[in-house]
Amino acid sequence: MRTLLAIERADVCLMLIDATEGVTDQDAKIAGEAHESGKGVIIVVNKWDVMEKETGTLEKYKKEIYEKLKYLSYAPIIFISAKTGQRVHKLFDLINHVTEQNNMRISTSILNQVINEAIAIVQPPTDKGKRLKIYYGTQVSTKPPTFVVFVNNKDLFHFSYERYIVNQIRKEFGLEGTPVRIIAREKSDKEAKKEGF
Repeated sequence: MRTLLAIERADVCLMLIDATEGVTDQDAKIAGEAHESGKGVIIVVNKWDVMEKETGTLEKYKKEIYEKLKYLSYAPIIFISAKTGQRVHKLFDLINHVTEQNNMRISTSILNQVINEAIAIVQPPTDKGKRLKIYYGTQVSTKPPTFVVFVNNKDLFHFSYERYIVNQIRKEFGLEGTPVRIIAREKSDKEAKKEGF
């Protein structure tokens, strides 16, 4: 209960993982809550000083974390030691960076350039001869960055294509450490034409 209240009050959640234990079920549950709440997330691996390391240990450890917390693939990971103070000072810059990303506003015209380029690279899906049309998108809020895209048919806007659009937006604007939400709204061809799309 206290954890949920802390998540609710926070702008950025630091997911503290004990390097000697790895990601526990409890860690995964808390991480899921932070993600669902739209909070900025930084994964902090503590006790890195006591870990035996060889070439590639850090990358291997990162990969294991992202495998267990797939939905947090956008969250940066920092390896620290609270005991020795190793890299702790870098945490504050990272917190400020993730706060900025979580508050980012993207202009409608630039967002639509990115969406149109994404559509040109990977055609929207079709089903029974009907193709998804994305007319335009606009950002409706921050914390987390949330976009509404107007489409001809919400059912055709599959999760995989939504994820592709999110990835293209991330590629262009970063949005590191923050979830990105997309809400699909239907518009008819006639309505879209009236609005100039």
